[in-house]
Amino acid sequence: MVRWEPGTRERLQAAAMDLYVSRGFERTTVAEIAQAVGLTERTFFRHFADKREVLFGGQELLEQAFVDGVAAAAPDASPLAMVESALSAAAGFFPAERRSHSRQRQTIIAANPALQERELLKMAALAAVVAAALRARGVPEASATLAAESGVTVFGVAFVKWLAEGEQRSFLDIEREVLGELVAMAAGAA
Repeated sequence: MVRWEPGTRERLQAAAMDLYVSRGFERTTVAEIAQAVGLTERTFFRHFADKREVLFGGQELLEQAFVDGVAAAAPDASPLAMVESALSAAAGFFPAERRSHSRQRQTIIAANPALQERELLKMAALAAVVAAALRARGVPEASATLAAESGVTVFGVAFVKWLAEGEQRSFLDIEREVLGELVAMAAGAA
């Protein structure tokens, strides 16, 4: 068995994604993922807590990008401007070359209700982190929650658009468009 080859985590992730697509998430075991790259189950668990983490690992990095974006906003920025800064910071996680992987990931999640639930929990946790970052910048509770939830909604809508077949625009351009739609809709309601 190959043990100390570089890129172990990435090889396990690629094998898992291939198996999830061909066999289904539920019918794929950790042993099969590890075996596909010549490793042991134990090695898999050194890199991932469970087979779901192949799909959801790295959330803390995305959350940190949002928090850093809030912190980077101008001192006098409005809550929505802070969220816009957070969205811009997070867009860096989604370069064009990641689109194919993200489409594959989303297809796997869409086929499994438990994974869909996990994705919703991930978005709720992201909103809570962003709201806390906004509160740390002095934004009142209600405004922080509204801005954070709105930002995560913009992120989610932009993500779906970015994954659409034939879409070529950058994630950042799509986020800006979706945020603009939200602002226009809110202005119209006022």
